[in-house]
Amino acid sequence: MPLLMVEDDANVADTLAERLRANGYAVTPAASVAAARKAIATERFDIALLDVGLPDGSGFDVARTLRDTSPGTAMVFLTAYGTPEDRIHGLELGADDYITKPFVFRELLLRLQNSLRRASYLQQPVDSARSAVRIGEADVDFGRFTATVAGTVHPLTHKECAVLKLLVERAGTAVSRDDILDRAWSADEFPTSRTVDNFIMRLRRLVEKDPANPRTLRSIRGVGYLFEASE
Repeated sequence: MPLLMVEDDANVADTLAERLRANGYAVTPAASVAAARKAIATERFDIALLDVGLPDGSGFDVARTLRDTSPGTAMVFLTAYGTPEDRIHGLELGADDYITKPFVFRELLLRLQNSLRRASYLQQPVDSARSAVRIGEADVDFGRFTATVAGTVHPLTHKECAVLKLLVERAGTAVSRDDILDRAWSADEFPTSRTVDNFIMRLRRLVEKDPANPRTLRSIRGVGYLFEASE
């Protein structure tokens, strides 16, 4: 399993790389933003483990590069920067998880596995014939992690794609908030039903002609949400 590890502390990097390799990961270490970008340009990674504080920038810079050039790569932040603002920023950039130091290695392995499982779900086509779907005003391409609206391409995070894909797969059927949370989030992220509501609000601004009166991503009182395909 190819893994990009971006960590500038040599002692931490050496120990972590050794333990990850012992658990089946093919680790490519990088101690800077420049080294990470060079690796991304020449190799394909299933998952990236990113520190935030780096000598020539931050892990957020690496996340942007991955989002733009390799959107299928799962991203997990592993960092001492644990403020709510840092976590929110990382997740907005498309991170699948955000783990603060110090950490328990067994928990890290579990969360890497969960992130890979969620990323693998997104690589599966919506049906046997297509990876792109018309959702309201947007053409959503789950293979490219993009939504195209009126000719403008908008990048989508893994979580945004996971929410949309689940609703599309169950088109015409109400999907509970709990089902959405199980598909798109790790329990370790402490998500709530309000987390789902906030994501739906953001997605509606993208796919609905009138987000205040949604016709595509409909609320089902007491249950969750329903995708109504266009006629």
